Amino acid sequence: MNAKKTVVVVEDDAGLRDQLVLVLKSARDIECLYAVSSGEEAIQTIPSRPPDVVLMDIQLPGMSGIECVAALKKRLPALEFIMLTVYEDAERIFSALKAGASGYLIKSGPPEKLFEAIRDVHSGGAQFSAHIARKVVQHFQGTQKVTRETEKLSPREVEVIELLASGYIYKEIADQLGIGTETVRTYVKNICVKLQVKNRTEAVAKHFS
Repeated sequence: MNAKKTVVVVEDDAGLRDQLVLVLKSARDIECLYAVSSGEEAIQTIPSRPPDVVLMDIQLPGMSGIECVAALKKRLPALEFIMLTVYEDAERIFSALKAGASGYLIKSGPPEKLFEAIRDVHSGGAQFSAHIARKVVQHFQGTQKVTRETEKLSPREVEVIELLASGYIYKEIADQLGIGTETVRTYVKNICVKLQVKNRTEAVAKHFS
């Protein structure tokens, strides 16, 4: 049996923090190690007991979630971050991505989206709420011509990357295209190789750049 994916929650709202911990306990393949209430506490605690994924509130008292991600990424480059927020403005989204976040989800989303995001970033992918994914795409659309690498994508790979950009998770893409989830993962890996990028966030950005 595969080891559980470990998670730490950084959230200043005590009620929401407890709710997130409770939600995470309902996933069989995910374990919440602990939760902290500030970026400063996260900086002190996480390096000595790092998880696979950190769920980071973007609006924290004192050090912001974005600043915390940037600081922790310098010390723990392999650590994955998913921003949890009520904000959808482009500036915050791109600041978080620049700091090193691999996902950006709205707090009101369903637990299944959160679980999928944790699994996805743990396996080297990225995850966005649908509205946020559209903002990412809109940012890159119309800026430059399609690169030579993107011209190498097959029609099916183009379908996959466009669904990724629209915020669909792997299972939803599989259902849309009538293929298996693992086949979708294979397509994404091939896309990353062809575009010479590390993950699907970079792949989407490059495809629409």
